[in-house]
Amino acid sequence: MKNIFAFTIMLLSVAAIVKGQTESLTVNQAAKGTALQLHFEAGEAHNHPSFAVWVEDLQGNFIQTLFVTKSVGTGIYPYKPAGNLKWEKGPGRAHRPAALPYWFHKRDDREPGSAAVPTPDNPVPDAYTGATPKQNFNLAVRTDEPLKGKVRVLLEVNQPWDVNDFWTNAKHPENTQYLTSCQPAVIYAVTIDLANPMDAWYLNPLGHSHPYGADGKLYTNLSTLTTALDIFSQIKLEIE
Repeated sequence: MKNIFAFTIMLLSVAAIVKGQTESLTVNQAAKGTALQLHFEAGEAHNHPSFAVWVEDLQGNFIQTLFVTKSVGTGIYPYKPAGNLKWEKGPGRAHRPAALPYWFHKRDDREPGSAAVPTPDNPVPDAYTGATPKQNFNLAVRTDEPLKGKVRVLLEVNQPWDVNDFWTNAKHPENTQYLTSCQPAVIYAVTIDLANPMDAWYLNPLGHSHPYGADGKLYTNLSTLTTALDIFSQIKLEIE
């Protein structure tokens, strides 16, 4: 009995250590721009989210993508439609404008209001993509060109089938894009000044995206969101 008890304690200890580990992602290191380090602490609701990180100027003009999770960046997801709003495991091509609508619209320079949703035929380059971390993680990235003056670093994050009492399955039952998301993607941001560096900056939520990706607007009312705000408990940014 003592041996079984000791073995159980050991398994719990190992699980706690694994849960507390911090993964590391390194992207675009061949570039000659500014080196950034982002440190993500997973919140209680963290469960394989999709997210994108990018830089823009203070007027809201898109500069470049820093990172996007591979499923969104390629348009190939680990689950595929199986009919009647059902899903089955296995890689499948999917057009999901509700995943990260704000970033989709920001990155598209074809015309105002359009959205560039990556596809298997037109993916985000591998230099800016990576697997979705399962826990706390550090993201080391470089911009393509050195950053100067004041810029904004933004993040958009979404988790599929994330329902709550407000964003229910019955809210937009006719819209399959909404049903794959429910609570909309959350946008975080921070303004950094390269001329006046600090030890660290912290990204904070600004608002959310359209619930089924119909536009690229920022919706600033966060009062209806619950678990969507607890995917990350902290996002810290440092400049090397």
